[in-house]
Amino acid sequence: MKSNLMTVEELNAWSPGSLVELLGISIVSIEEGRLTGECPVRPELMAPNGYLHAATVVAIADTVAGFGTRAHLPEGALGFTTIELKSNFLGTARAGMVDCEAVLRHGGRTTQVWDATVTHRDTGKVIALFRCSQMILYPGRG
Repeated sequence: MKSNLMTVEELNAWSPGSLVELLGISIVSIEEGRLTGECPVRPELMAPNGYLHAATVVAIADTVAGFGTRAHLPEGALGFTTIELKSNFLGTARAGMVDCEAVLRHGGRTTQVWDATVTHRDTGKVIALFRCSQMILYPGRG
């Protein structure tokens, strides 16, 4: 798949005024077929039980995979939208930093499939495995 790969700076400039900024997610690195991001664990991102909220973990993974899609749009594409996502939770965090690595598994003209792994940086333990499918949008199509 040929793409016009965006830079980390271009991707992070897309965040202000969005949920991404509110959560504190930032993109750290990008290469063909792979993107990494990070998010600090803060009290506002916790569930009432004192652990990182599952919705926060999904938001981190979906953001990094979504920014991966944005960075790997095929020529002529206008944007994308998530059409399916799945998460398997394997752990959690109470403090520190969470890292996410998203890997492109399928990069077609009409869909992309991304796998993401969310890891607690302090312990190295995997918090969640995530997969999403993205529909690629083109001008003038439904």
